[in-house]
Amino acid sequence: MPRPAIPATGRPWNALSAELEAAKAADYSWRRGRMAVYFYYLDEALHRVQQEAYKAFWTENNLGQRAFPSLKRLEEEVVGMGLGLMNAPDAAGGTFTSGGSESIFLSMLAARERARKGRGLAPGRGNIVIPDSAHLTFDRACWYLGLESRRIPVGEDFRADVPAMARAIDAGTVAIVGSAPCYPFGVFDPIPALGALAEQQGLWLHVDACVGGFLSPFVARLGHPVPDWDFRVPGVTAISADIHKHGMAPKGASLLLLREEALRGLHRFESRAWQRGPYAAYTSQGTRPGGAVAAAWAVMNYLGEEGYLDCARRIMAAKRTMTEGIGGIQGLSVLEPSDLSLFVYRATDPALDIGKVAAALDARGWLPGRQQQPDGMHLHLNPVHAEVAEEYLADLRAAVEEARGGATTARVAAEARTY
Repeated sequence: MPRPAIPATGRPWNALSAELEAAKAADYSWRRGRMAVYFYYLDEALHRVQQEAYKAFWTENNLGQRAFPSLKRLEEEVVGMGLGLMNAPDAAGGTFTSGGSESIFLSMLAARERARKGRGLAPGRGNIVIPDSAHLTFDRACWYLGLESRRIPVGEDFRADVPAMARAIDAGTVAIVGSAPCYPFGVFDPIPALGALAEQQGLWLHVDACVGGFLSPFVARLGHPVPDWDFRVPGVTAISADIHKHGMAPKGASLLLLREEALRGLHRFESRAWQRGPYAAYTSQGTRPGGAVAAAWAVMNYLGEEGYLDCARRIMAAKRTMTEGIGGIQGLSVLEPSDLSLFVYRATDPALDIGKVAAALDARGWLPGRQQQPDGMHLHLNPVHAEVAEEYLADLRAAVEEARGGATTARVAAEARTY
């Protein structure tokens, strides 16, 4: 194929718009809830709020808050709302980031720097101890930061094995990690036990609530059991929570929240080593889109607690409908436990190939989210799935029958899918 080149003359927007829409022809329909990863959708009204708020700050660069004090105010309010939701103490602080990966990276950077400054940890040394259900972004952060990732197998309940994690800690450990909930199984690690371990060992405890941070507080208010996980738990140092997940903001919005504002200085870069003058940043980004902050602020104020409760209600209703329906299909079983919006189901009949079930669902327009261990299907629900739960179950029943009848020609990805 020839290498694309910038055209010699420009093309009209109507032609470009049509081409962009045509490019989506093979995409799965997120508006129709045909996937359970990569998107979060409530309705067109919220979608317009996201778009209009983002466009209102389309050009503004959040790196230059001295030039754009409006963004400084909006960011402070977003961080403040996140701190309040997660029961942070008055001395807490936070940083608005581009996503969970950046939030986790900055937290591990801060943990490493605290160990270097406080314990004299040598460069090139250091490790983090995490359950093997923790997101692979922690391993990626270790790769960037010159740390070792020590993954400890979870227990039979898929939760962190705290005694085993304690045995893996040594003089080079800079942080331990728990998830609220973990992505593979949708269960909360025992954060109070991890908090006690962190306090005993003087370690940084990061709670990955990228999925649960903006959902579990409202699920709990609806009366569903939710384990303790936030800053009310002694020993919790840092929390990552994605506003662009169940906070329902457009992509590019996450929070790293810290028990003490002063800890933010551990992930702050500052230098004067060039002719231009001082440069300082709390994030790994330089230019930061102002639209992401404005849209997050707008969505949080548009939905309010009432709107977030409605989202949580829809999600849990969809989960109940789908887990009960899947459990009623011969040869399938929902993996237990599952604490929030994620769950896994698998084939319990040796004659039923879950890969063929996935392929048959794919042929019907559903993106199959394959789980690697155990071999199964992974679903991460959001509000729109309440509208399509029965449709999914009907197609799943048909897919099971098709899989029992022989091979299918539909394409299907064999690898496990992540967010």
